[in-house]
Amino acid sequence: QWNLVDDFFSLSKWEEKITEKAQAAVAASTRKSDWKGTPLPKLTPTVEEDSITFEHVTLELSHAERTATLTVRGPGADAPKTAEAMIEAGAEFWALKAFRELDLALLHLRMDFPLINVVVLRTEGCNANVLALDEALYANRENGFVKEVLNHMARVLRRTDLTAKSFYALIEPGSCFAGCLFELALAADRSYMLIDDDGENKIALSALNGGILPMTHKKSRLENRYFGEPERVAEVMESAGTEIDAEDAEEQGLVTMSLDDLDFEDEVRLALEERASFSPDALTGMEASLRFPGAENCDSKIFGRLSAWQNWIFQRPNAVGPKGALTSYGQPTRPEFDFKRT
Repeated sequence: QWNLVDDFFSLSKWEEKITEKAQAAVAASTRKSDWKGTPLPKLTPTVEEDSITFEHVTLELSHAERTATLTVRGPGADAPKTAEAMIEAGAEFWALKAFRELDLALLHLRMDFPLINVVVLRTEGCNANVLALDEALYANRENGFVKEVLNHMARVLRRTDLTAKSFYALIEPGSCFAGCLFELALAADRSYMLIDDDGENKIALSALNGGILPMTHKKSRLENRYFGEPERVAEVMESAGTEIDAEDAEEQGLVTMSLDDLDFEDEVRLALEERASFSPDALTGMEASLRFPGAENCDSKIFGRLSAWQNWIFQRPNAVGPKGALTSYGQPTRPEFDFKRT
């Protein structure tokens, strides 16, 4: 009567009805029985004092500056293009292994390095290889294995969105911010793209940027970027598969700023130093607010703005401690911050 439960059964019919419900759920599922599962061996990175190195991902730490560099290496030209080849590759398939490594790197950042405030996102590789793999993933998206790979990629990207670090994407020659990897640039709080003399530094969109890898409030990152302007999402998606240079990318709002080689290094250095000096709790709140504009859902309320503000910021010494910002307001002394991030 009050919709507190979905259904109820007498004890005599319990097993029968539960079996019926389970069979109905199976019948309604779109998952095909073309794949029985893939073993996932433990990842074994090389861990050193200032770095964690995987096959496709490297995390480099600069403790004194409270910054880190997270580099993802893109797929090779020989990456599988058919569902059968992807299944055969299994846990070694780039789209699965690289994102598993990225996931573990993010967890290390969260749990082991609370004093790291800013994370620089970089990629290495070839746009064409990423686009070719994205096309293959999209074409085979109904395959059971490929569907789980795409779901996993989406979860890892959502973990990026929900990680309380400042993310700055640096798009330079030799990078491969295309398709699924351009989602990292869209997830970043800022993205800086170098205008190179040769015009070789480019980004690209693919079908995977159209909503297959949604954020926690169910929007694509392009919808998030063009909040309130849905027509612009359709416009930029028309260029999917075509490379976009730095100035066009800035004009279209796909990157925060494009800079020539005279300004790029200094602008980035100043931006990183500035961000690392701010109160980490204030940044957690600001980032949570800016990363999820518009309507929220249960997930984004729990893991986004609401959690950041109510469960962390206003209870921390940075706000209400003896030398916190609220306590020091109107006083002749500056607040002193604890630079640990949640």
